[in-house]
Amino acid sequence: MSFSVVTSQLLHSFLINCEIFAVTLVLGLPLGLIISFGSMSSFRPLSWLTKTFVWIIRGSPLMLQVIIVFYGPGLIWGGQAVGRLDAAIIAFVINYACYFSEIFRGGIGSIPAGQQEAGQVLGMTKSQIFFKVTLLQVIKRIVPPMGNEVMTLIKDTSLANIIANKEIIMMAKDFTAMGIIWPLFYTLVFFLVACGLLTLLLGWFEKKLSYFR
Repeated sequence: MSFSVVTSQLLHSFLINCEIFAVTLVLGLPLGLIISFGSMSSFRPLSWLTKTFVWIIRGSPLMLQVIIVFYGPGLIWGGQAVGRLDAAIIAFVINYACYFSEIFRGGIGSIPAGQQEAGQVLGMTKSQIFFKVTLLQVIKRIVPPMGNEVMTLIKDTSLANIIANKEIIMMAKDFTAMGIIWPLFYTLVFFLVACGLLTLLLGWFEKKLSYFR
């Protein structure tokens, strides 16, 4: 099989990885922020439930969560099965939202309480203080740890093949079954390029936030 044909098919499959990656970021980041609010809530039952949920998600393998989301509705309560790609995306969003929530929680907790008090003295509401004072500083502080999670996410998308999503690793394994091994190693190029672009983007974003120094 020619190099161009293999490249074309691997690239087509890699688009599935990219779709899972993009949707997970778009939905996981705001959901993670909401979950962090639940973890920090002064209402103890809500805080306890949120922290317990985060502990369960972070303490169990992502691969297992993908399997549960895909097979669970049909096996547990006889519901209609979720689509393969939809199941992968749901599992990824929930998993990464929990990890993002802990990063958000740490970033918010690192902001001195005196800044909130100063904002209140100036007559600002709690929402104004959070979005105009706290959140901007939090974003600056969480970019490095968030960047690590984003790098991990692009590689973790390969776990979607556990429920037969035709992402790049599964496509490469199909080539291996035909007796062609090199496409499996060739997939490394796709992930290295993606991670390289993300590294440049994150570096640029950090520089844009340098005005907080």
